[in-house]
Amino acid sequence: MFESATMGALRSALSAWWRRAFVPKPLAIRGERAAARHLRRLGYKIVARGDRSQLGEIDLVAVDGATIVFVEVKTRDSADAGHPSEAVDSAKQRRLTRLALAYVKRHRLLECPARFDVVAVTWPAGQRRPTIEHFKNAFEAVGHSGFYS
Repeated sequence: MFESATMGALRSALSAWWRRAFVPKPLAIRGERAAARHLRRLGYKIVARGDRSQLGEIDLVAVDGATIVFVEVKTRDSADAGHPSEAVDSAKQRRLTRLALAYVKRHRLLECPARFDVVAVTWPAGQRRPTIEHFKNAFEAVGHSGFYS
């Protein structure tokens, strides 16, 4: 009797561990990780992930040479709802501009050149690797006076 109870507890513990260790990550998190790997392969240095402020969140902040790069990552499992990059509309661009300005002010980096990139990740269910498209300098700072409002 003791043996089967112990085996049952062991099976239960192993099953719980397996689910925690191997449950697929949410698509957006997997997409951001893939985008960060892609950028690192291109020589970028990732300096922040998911940088939050009261204004919102910047997916990735990277450095490319001497330029600060604010990266918006859009991940989809198909193109049924349109290309992932299409989700970075003018309202999103304004929000990202405000977030970037707050970031450079907070870190006293106003004198550094900056740009906005978009990384579109398409990762169909069941595929091991996604399709990644990197749009360098995807849009200019948007707002009353651009980056200096």
